[in-house]
Amino acid sequence: MLTEKYVYHGIDITLDVYEKIRAAVEIIAEKEGISFDECFVEFAKSRTYRNIQLIETMMWAESAEYIVDDYYREIEGR
Repeated sequence: MLTEKYVYHGIDITLDVYEKIRAAVEIIAEKEGISFDECFVEFAKSRTYRNIQLIETMMWAESAEYIVDDYYREIEGR
């Protein structure tokens, strides 16, 4: 179990970070026609996933759709 907390200006945003990851993975899994678990494994390898967890990128504050778009831009650029 992850025990790291994400804090922005003294406010615990851990749930926000996890919720954005969950929402983005659900959208991608549906688009790709794969299971959530399978999609999460692939998503967790991405720069986008890492950036959501970096507080200073502010990606955690973006919409799930924006995160999905960023993920697809990333994989298209590979």
